[in-house]
Formats: sequence, C-alpha cells, structure tokens
Amino acid sequence: MISFWAAFTVGLFGSLHCIGMCGPIAAALPYPSQKKSHLVGSVLLYNSGRVLTYGFLGIIFGILGASFSLAGFQQFIALFLGIIFFMAGVFSFNLESTLLKWKWTSRIFFFVKSRLSIFLQKKSFQSLFFIGLMNGMLPCGLVYIALAGAISSGTIGGGFIWMIAFGLGTIPLMIVAALSGSLVKVSLRNFFKKAYPVMLIVFAILFIIRGLNVDIPDNWYYLNLLGEQIMCH
Repeated sequence: MISFWAAFTVGLFGSLHCIGMCGPIAAALPYPSQKKSHLVGSVLLYNSGRVLTYGFLGIIFGILGASFSLAGFQQFIALFLGIIFFMAGVFSFNLESTLLKWKWTSRIFFFVKSRLSIFLQKKSFQSLFFIGLMNGMLPCGLVYIALAGAISSGTIGGGFIWMIAFGLGTIPLMIVAALSGSLVKVSLRNFFKKAYPVMLIVFAILFIIRGLNVDIPDNWYYLNLLGEQIMCH
C-alpha cells in the first residue's frame, strides 16, 4: 500500500510536467460530442488508455525487476538507476532525446506518432481510447522515473500496481488540462522545466540509498541465541 501511494504521489506532483509535454495532445482530442457528460466520459476514456499502457509497461519492467531480484542484482540495479538519474539531473541531459538517438527506439516512437496523427483525425470514442494507448508509449522522462520504480519493485505484480498508481496520479490535472482546452502558462512551464532536474536528483538519491542498503535482520531471534550461549570465565 505504501508503494501504491508513493507511485500515486509521483504521478500527481509530476503531472504538471505531463501537461507541458502532453498538453497539446489533450487539447486536440477529437471529441465525438461537446456535451459536458460526454466530454468527461471522453477524457476518462482517453486517460484509461494511458493508464492501461502504463500498467502493461509495469508488467514488462516488473518481469525485469523480478529477474534481477532472483539473480541477486536488485541492489546493483537500484544503484545503477540512481547514478543515471543523478547524472541526468546534474548535467541536465534530456533522457527523451538520448533515447531517440537509438535506431530501434526512434522507429518505435515515430510509429507511435504516425498512429497518433491518424486517430486524432477520427471523432469517435474508440479513437480516444487508442490515442491514450499510443500516448502512453511516447518518450517521457517522468515515465522513465516511474518505470525505474517498477523495476525496483522486484515483482511482476508490484511493477503493474506501481505503474497503475502512477498513471492514476497523473489523471486529475490531465482532466483539467483537457476540459479547459488551454495549456499551462509559459512561465509555469519554465518553472517546472527548471524543477525537473531537482526531482531527478531526489529520486536518484532514493535509488542510491536503496542500492547501498545493508540487509538488517527483521527480528531479534539471533539475540536470544546469543543469550543462550555458554560463557567461559
């Protein structure tokens, strides 16, 4: 439950970054109807597609985390991810643009964008859902942070729940952005752009601490054994 609320908080506080990045898509959603009840349903349908994609990614990265855990590499992976995020925060290099330089990732992202352009031209409830599915696969530094948490969970179920909670946390402000039809002010967007490296560093420190953590016994049974030893005088 703690990890659920931790992931939800990451999504909630990071969703202003989402509005800055995905705001244009949210503002351009092809609503089949302009009735308020239909608009709310349309936005929820769009966001459910996003959250579903996050959940699917959580399963994939949860499998990776479980594999690392079984191999005894869980702490090493947490330390490695912490170092990567720390470097990204300190040197302010763009994780999205870095990934786009790789051939296989750039092909995936360009395919997703081409599909998005097709669905954005269709005014139907089905297209809104598929736009959400596609949007969940677009490059996003905040999603990468969440996926690191899914890996760190060490289980398939933990990775799924973590990403679902993260997606649910992003929904409130994304609904506001979609229904308002307006984007975040440039000044506010610039503020969160500057605050983004700080958030990366904070999560980097958390991962590094977890990676350097020394196992501590979760009970005091070994103390009882010490008390039963025969002492020599």
